[in-house]
Amino acid sequence: MRRRSPLRRGGDAGRTRAAAPAVADGAQPDATPRADRFTAQDLLVEVSHGIGGHTGRLVMTTLGTVLGIASLVVTIGFAQTAAGQISRQFDAVAATQAVVEPGTTDSANGEVATTMLPWDAPDRVERLNGVERAGLIGEVSIGEERITAVPVNDPSAAEALSPALVATSPGLLDAVRGDVTAGRYFDPGHDERGDRVAVLGSRAAEKLGINRVDRQPSIFIGERAYTVIGIVDGMERRVDLLDSVIVPLGAARSDFGLPSASELQLRIAPGAGSLVAKQAPVALDPNAPENFDVQAPRSGSTLQENVQADINVVFLILGVIALLAGGLGIANVTLLSVSERTGEIGLRRALGATRRQIARQFMVESIVIGLLGGLIGAAVGVFAVVAVALVQQWTPIVDLPMVLGAALLGAVVGLAAGAYPARKASRIEPIAALRAGV
Repeated sequence: MRRRSPLRRGGDAGRTRAAAPAVADGAQPDATPRADRFTAQDLLVEVSHGIGGHTGRLVMTTLGTVLGIASLVVTIGFAQTAAGQISRQFDAVAATQAVVEPGTTDSANGEVATTMLPWDAPDRVERLNGVERAGLIGEVSIGEERITAVPVNDPSAAEALSPALVATSPGLLDAVRGDVTAGRYFDPGHDERGDRVAVLGSRAAEKLGINRVDRQPSIFIGERAYTVIGIVDGMERRVDLLDSVIVPLGAARSDFGLPSASELQLRIAPGAGSLVAKQAPVALDPNAPENFDVQAPRSGSTLQENVQADINVVFLILGVIALLAGGLGIANVTLLSVSERTGEIGLRRALGATRRQIARQFMVESIVIGLLGGLIGAAVGVFAVVAVALVQQWTPIVDLPMVLGAALLGAVVGLAAGAYPARKASRIEPIAALRAGV
């Protein structure tokens, strides 16, 4: 048997002793593994060099995220602004009008009786929360009498169609959003005294040949003279009043025996329809609120909600598409970066960098680029929404949490887009990388 020489054994032992760390007498060797020398600070330094060392590539990568996040913020901001405009239009058209009409009741002898609106109905309902203005309207029947602008009836003249006669309370003008184009509307004093004053709708005034009231023109209802004190227009809630002669309720009661008003017009706050519909009949008659019919808009319009939902979906889809395009841009440029830096990756692997460290570097680079693009894109999107809204004279609506979330979403997009390139970079073998980088 071949014997091993003592020198060889001694050499092996010497090498073993040389390789072992020096331990003081009586002390135990340190069993703690050596800490990783690639610290977080080193990672940040490598990331800063990787990002800042290629300015053109950084601009291209960031531009994709900027466009994606800006498109998302712009689309959502436009959707919210458009929804606000739609809501305002719906409110202006239909959501601020309510009408109270007297109902019918069956009497003890089987006859149908009509409930009467109280003369002080406007004062009662204006105390309710959500009611802004209220006014009574009564249709006045004048039989065979006619309304003319001259006291003498000329048999040779062609007979013109007489305007309708309507009696209202002083607050009706505001309740139906009317405008005074000449003179004034009558006040509570005229109503209480039963003054013979009249206000003409714009088309009725044109028909009667009256276009100014500074000389106190008069019209004749039958043989009764009424002084014209104003001409009105607008009347969005009751356009038919533009063809009518309007007199105070007090004058209609004393001259024509008006028994009661036919309806109560209400101008309410947006969203107060349901509340007003419940409380108005009680305010008019606490003992029999069921005797009144209230036509009030619901708090939410189904058509309005459907239109807003469709707009939100369309804009959101466009924003997601733009954001996906930005994410694909980050992934493509990151993959290109991996191909360009193959030699660098191989050198770092040869010097001891692990796969995890290589992957971590590229992931952090993608996250930083995505966050930078998200911040810039969110700012650009907000400025775009505000600028367009100001040009269109709209009220810009931008949700601050949405903007902050969009900025952070850029980092998430960068994280998702950089996952595959980082994994590919970590799988590059040192020898192959160095050969490819030569």
